[in-house]
Amino acid sequence: MRKTELLIPASCLEVLKAAVTFGADAVYIGGEVFSLRAKAINFSAEDMKEGIKFAHERGVKVYVTVNILAHNGDLENARAYIKELREIGPDAMIVSDPGIFDIIQEVWPEGEIHISTQANNVNYGTYKFWQRQGAKRVVSGRELSLKEIKEIRQNIPDDLEIETFIHGAMCISYSGRCLLSNYFTGRDANRGACTHPCRWKYAVMEEDRPGQYLPIEENERGTFIFNSKDLCMIEHIPELMDAGIDSFKIEGRMKTALYVATVARTYRKAIDDFNESPEKYKENLPWYWDQIHQCTYRQYSTGFFFGKPSDEGQIYDESTYEQGAIYLGICEEGSGERAIITQKNKFSVGDEIIIMKPDGRDIKTKVLEIVGEDGMKKDSCPHPKEKLSILLDSSVEKYDILKRLN
Repeated sequence: MRKTELLIPASCLEVLKAAVTFGADAVYIGGEVFSLRAKAINFSAEDMKEGIKFAHERGVKVYVTVNILAHNGDLENARAYIKELREIGPDAMIVSDPGIFDIIQEVWPEGEIHISTQANNVNYGTYKFWQRQGAKRVVSGRELSLKEIKEIRQNIPDDLEIETFIHGAMCISYSGRCLLSNYFTGRDANRGACTHPCRWKYAVMEEDRPGQYLPIEENERGTFIFNSKDLCMIEHIPELMDAGIDSFKIEGRMKTALYVATVARTYRKAIDDFNESPEKYKENLPWYWDQIHQCTYRQYSTGFFFGKPSDEGQIYDESTYEQGAIYLGICEEGSGERAIITQKNKFSVGDEIIIMKPDGRDIKTKVLEIVGEDGMKKDSCPHPKEKLSILLDSSVEKYDILKRLN
C-alpha cells in the first residue's frame, strides 16, 4: 500500500502551526504574490522562513503555491520571487503556468515542482507529459471520478505522485477556471483575486421581458443557481486509498486555525485508524462525522468521485455556512490552567468552553478568570484580537485550541 500524505492548507503562521500540531504530513501556503488566494492573509518572507523551520523541526513538509495564470507583466517579478523562494527553501512549489514552470527550472533547477489542479489534469497522458518536463507530482482535476483516478494510477510511472482534493469548497467552474469575478468586478480569479460571485444571489430574466424575473427553485434566503455543496470524503477513506492517491489534499487557505485543526485532526485519525484496522475505522465513523460537522461548511457531498454529481454533488443550494463551533483562540503559551491567547470571538467569565487537544480529546472546561492586556481583570471580552491571560479549570498546553460549540 502506498504511504498516504495528509496535506493541509494554511493562511498564515498561526494556522500553519495549528496544521502541523494537529496532524498534517505537509502544509501548503501562499506568499504575498503569485498565489490564487490573494485575499488570504498569506506569508511574508520572514513568516515563511519561520513556518518552514517550525514544520521541518517536526518532520512536516511545506509547499508554496505559485499557481496564478501569469500575464506578460508577471514573468520578471516571478523570476525574482523564485530566487527568493530558493533561498527560503520550501519542499516544493505548486505551479499551473508553463511559463512559470520554465522560470523555476531555469532559476532553481533542483526545486521540486507540483502541477496545480488549475492546469486541468484529467488524463494519464497529461500526467506523463508533466513528468517528462520534470514535475514530481500532479494534482488531479476535481472533475475526476475515483475510477478515473485509479486508471491514471495504472497508466503512469510508480514514482509520479497523484495529489487529490478530498475535502472543502467546490468551484462551479472547470478546475477553478472562472471568469465571473473578472467580468463583474475586474478582479481576476485566475490571478488570485476572486470575489466569489458564485456565492451571490441570482435570478433569470428573458431579454424580451425586462424586469420580469423568472422563477427558479429558491428558499427564503434567495436563489443560488451557481452555488455548490462542500466536498467531504471522510467516510470514503478506503476507496481513496484503493485509487492509489499519494496525497489527500484539504481545501481552505482562507480558513481559521480552528477549521484547519479540526479537519487535520479528524482526517489524521481516520487515515491512521484505517491503516491500523479497517474495522476500527468503521467503528469511529460517528466520531469523524461529529468532528467534521463542527467546522464551517455549506452541506457536504462527494463531488465527482462517484460520477457526475447530478442530484447529490454540485448542488445549487444556499450560500449560508453551517457553523458547529466558535473559534475563541489558540494557546500561545500555557502553564497548568493558565493560557495566553489572542481572542478571536467574544466569551465571558463563567462560560463553558472546550479545550481541543491534538490527540483527539475535547476537554470541557470553564473560564474562571480573564485578564486583559492592561493587566486588569474583566468579566467579558467584546473586542477580538486582544491578547488575554485566561484561567481555566482544566490544564491547557501550548498550541491547544479553545472553542465553544454553537
